[in-house]
Amino acid sequence: MQLATAAMLLATTVAACGGGSDDGAKASAPKAPATIPELTKDPLTLSFIWFDWPPAHALEAFANAEYKKDRPNVTVKVNTVPNANWHDAMFTQFAAHKTDFDIPILDSQHIGEAVTNGNILDITDFVKKNIDVNAYNPYLLAAYGQFPQAETGKRDENASMYGLPLLGDTWTMIYRKDLIGDKPPQTWDEMISAAQKCQTENPGISGLAFHQANGSDAAAVTYNTVNGVYGGNLWDPKTRKIDGVLNDPAGQEAMDVLVNKMKPLTAKGSGNWFIDEVNAAVAQGKACIAFNWIAASGGLLDPKQSTLGTTREQILDKLGFATLPTQKTNLVPLGGMGMHVSAYSPEANQAEALNFMKWFEQADIQKKWAAAGGVPSRTDALASPEFLNAGPFNKVYADSVPRMRDMWNVPEYARLVDIENTNVNAALNGAKKPKEALDDIAKGQQGVLDSGKGKGGGGL
Repeated sequence: MQLATAAMLLATTVAACGGGSDDGAKASAPKAPATIPELTKDPLTLSFIWFDWPPAHALEAFANAEYKKDRPNVTVKVNTVPNANWHDAMFTQFAAHKTDFDIPILDSQHIGEAVTNGNILDITDFVKKNIDVNAYNPYLLAAYGQFPQAETGKRDENASMYGLPLLGDTWTMIYRKDLIGDKPPQTWDEMISAAQKCQTENPGISGLAFHQANGSDAAAVTYNTVNGVYGGNLWDPKTRKIDGVLNDPAGQEAMDVLVNKMKPLTAKGSGNWFIDEVNAAVAQGKACIAFNWIAASGGLLDPKQSTLGTTREQILDKLGFATLPTQKTNLVPLGGMGMHVSAYSPEANQAEALNFMKWFEQADIQKKWAAAGGVPSRTDALASPEFLNAGPFNKVYADSVPRMRDMWNVPEYARLVDIENTNVNAALNGAKKPKEALDDIAKGQQGVLDSGKGKGGGGL
């Protein structure tokens, strides 16, 4: 490394505890410098880690095509792992205080665990000097970089920043225009009725396709989405109360709707479906209405992967994409991820990571990222023709940003989501009754929070 100032990257590093700390009140992340240190002229590989899905491959191709124009000596490598292994693949290396990646792509809920263990750099000063924070919806900056988290829709300008947006995301409703009509259902109840009618009228086609798997956050996001639209809450972040909040009457109604009204409209054997299985059902013409992440939906327009048409236009004659229906509220799940800097990366790579982040967040680069298939977070990029014209679901995302709700942004997230996934999956597959599953989630999650010492931020 050429400059002595580069040593600032690790100068304040403290010993990370390696495991899943519960102390959300004591962040120990080392600080990055405000000014990017001098960059190396030697060949360098800048490594990311993400899970294996189309945006990961799009990012590698995009970065090697565009970032190399500024930094021809740098090769970008996006290492991928199965989605179910994503968290552990990162945090196992974090615990060893040695990573083979420079930029971990973290889910919003992973940030607290990484911060309290000192695994990623505090980039607050860097952000203040290099990033136009006014160019973003405040909640997107908070969700993908801030800890402790703010309440939904807001950003605490005094909170520290540990990441910047990489990919925005939410669910889109995918519907068969040729089977249920051009106009999408406007309420959740209307959606269920339309799916039931479509299934009855079209033998061999299921009314609904959605995530049910006991892995990653699949089943949990499905329940949390239904919980939100029926007026439920996942917890009270101020009191860290889950039992009695999640399983209140609104929460119970949401679980009843999911298990007793939605599940019967799904295909046999779909109890462990996630992103790929839902997409396959849509592409093979086996679902009337489906829900999936926007960033994972691009392949639905590929004639090579679809039986719905031999051209993109023919497929779009049959498929429509809409924002989620409302019910008692209009909430939608916040997806997407931020990019961060590993505290254990070599100094030259940390400097390169900061430079990449500054480069990536520029307005023109964000528009190019949108055109390449990414989902940007800058407001100007979201409103740009490059984004809105890149896919029929992109306007869905832009319209959904004000409606987003996240999960619990606390260091205990991984254990909380495991409890919820297991029990929602059990209810969907008939191993538990809906009320029993919901009560077990609430009690199990409350036990996790009560055993912790911290007061992690909200996000709901």
